[in-house]
Amino acid sequence: MRRSLPFEDAVKTVDAGRRNFLQHLGRAAAASALPPFAFAAAAPELSGVSSAAVRAFIDAAAKFELHSFVVARHGKPVVRAFWAPYRADAPQLLYSLSKSFTSTAVGFAVTSGKLKLSDKVLDFFPDKKPAQVSDHLAALDVKHLLTMSSGHATDSTPAVTREQDWVKTFLALPVEHAPGTHFVYDSAATYMLSAIVQKVTGQRVADYLKPRFFDPLGLPPMPWQTCPLGINTGGWGLSATTDTLATFGQFYLQRGQWRGRQLLPAAWIDEATSFKIQQPAAPGQQLDQLKISSDWHQGYCYQFWRCRHDAYRGDGAFGQYVIVLPKLDAVIAITSRVLDMQGLLDVVWEHLLPGIENPASTDAATEAESDTTKADAQAGLR
Repeated sequence: MRRSLPFEDAVKTVDAGRRNFLQHLGRAAAASALPPFAFAAAAPELSGVSSAAVRAFIDAAAKFELHSFVVARHGKPVVRAFWAPYRADAPQLLYSLSKSFTSTAVGFAVTSGKLKLSDKVLDFFPDKKPAQVSDHLAALDVKHLLTMSSGHATDSTPAVTREQDWVKTFLALPVEHAPGTHFVYDSAATYMLSAIVQKVTGQRVADYLKPRFFDPLGLPPMPWQTCPLGINTGGWGLSATTDTLATFGQFYLQRGQWRGRQLLPAAWIDEATSFKIQQPAAPGQQLDQLKISSDWHQGYCYQFWRCRHDAYRGDGAFGQYVIVLPKLDAVIAITSRVLDMQGLLDVVWEHLLPGIENPASTDAATEAESDTTKADAQAGLR
């Protein structure tokens, strides 16, 4: 992979010498729904990203409430855009995108020998186990929590978060299915991962990640909510900047390597982001059709989702995304407030993705707009 600067250094370089975004995206961008603050490090084409595709994405996404988006390719930020009042230095609540950071903490704990994926959940909390332990509860292990296959029939989060002791409440709930057999999206399962990491390390997840992950990547402080007993909520409650999200995605794209150091083994990154369990179709829906049209039916990993187009992502409510495209050496980070999360992804795939896969063909129509525009394209100035 071609990388002239680590991602966070490239961001600093961009910040030190901003150029007007319109210069890079061409005159047609003047009519687009551009955010009030957007710029690129250089002409996007120099990194193999089509300016026309960026314009098309911004236009098509105008129907959504976007807060920011960053496109990085070959380890460098190509486009960074922020819609007022959201700013590059302002953290935003990530909702369930927090889960992917908790998964990262589990990765550090596993690869350092603090725990194993096969460890039984009850063994971490012997003082909190219910009086009657079912076979299903006894079988529950760390991997089941990571893959949202704890065996609960429904999301346990509402019941858990009503109580003072979330761990004890989680363990007391009925486990209707054999763990590992049914996918049920359950944020409280991620909270349990956070509680386990804190149990085996003596540190909250946020504190455990700081010297191992946040500091080596040069990431700023990130507040993370806690439960009534002081454990990071794990499945939600983390806040971060969009550049932090893009850096996070770049770390995964580089398979755990940063500044020449292998912070997490590449084998763990591959394991954590590969298909583990299939999401079921809702009543009246056909799974084979959903696999064609839905990014929520491509398979679940370790607190990451598989996507169409050989990608994977972390995501949170209202459209918080880190999308990693390994075959294209690209990362897309988005923050927003949308209800139609699939619709926003559809716009990414329809308008932005073709300009990363084949920028030359995407810009063909734009090059024909005028002789001046064509000359700009040939000179690489757009």
